[in-house]
Amino acid sequence: MPVKDEALNELLALLFQAHPWHGVSPGADAPGIVNTYIEIVPTDTVKYELNKASGHLRLDRPQRFSSLCPTPYGFIPQTYCGDLVGERCALRTGLKGIKGDGDPMDICVLTEKTMAHGDFFIRAKPIGGLRMIDGVEADDKIIAVLESDVAFGHIEDISECPEGLLDRLRHYFLSYKQLPMEAPRRVEIAETYGRAEPVEVVQRSFHDYRARFGAPEDRIGELRRLLFANAADEMKQ
Repeated sequence: MPVKDEALNELLALLFQAHPWHGVSPGADAPGIVNTYIEIVPTDTVKYELNKASGHLRLDRPQRFSSLCPTPYGFIPQTYCGDLVGERCALRTGLKGIKGDGDPMDICVLTEKTMAHGDFFIRAKPIGGLRMIDGVEADDKIIAVLESDVAFGHIEDISECPEGLLDRLRHYFLSYKQLPMEAPRRVEIAETYGRAEPVEVVQRSFHDYRARFGAPEDRIGELRRLLFANAADEMKQ
């Protein structure tokens, strides 16, 4: 990064809080260890979700049933479920017409610790995932463990997780959008996959993000160019 861009980047970091989706890196160790933005925790009786435009956490809806998400839940920054993520889902399941759901990559983080609220970042180690399909949209849920967690941090693959905990996660994601009076939603978990697959899925979500939003490392330079171009235009007037 040029010296002028570095200075502008440092100034912006001092003046403004970074957007959790676009302004924070997934981490130098990704996809082995990923920065994770937590939106909801197991005690939340309402579902919080990032407002994509503002970067603030907003109330999405009250939880519809007594079943609550059994783990802290959020997304990996600078990821996007687009064409490549949908393509991977179609390849693994044999289904046609699958596309990404247009959201950042979801992630659930196993930990022994109680967390009072969402809206914070942690470092997590992906160990597997649930290949969830909502209608015709790929909606993968990466399963990870909190880095250095005493109870779960040693786990390297989803096969080492308590099956009852995985069952609770499956039940939550298959039921949390379904109301008793509604027609059944076309939601399924087509596959539970081990540690190797999140590397592929998350890498694809990185590429999908860049295809949709551009390269994050180019943004400061583009901002500087726009500022100078605007200043030059004003001087001509």
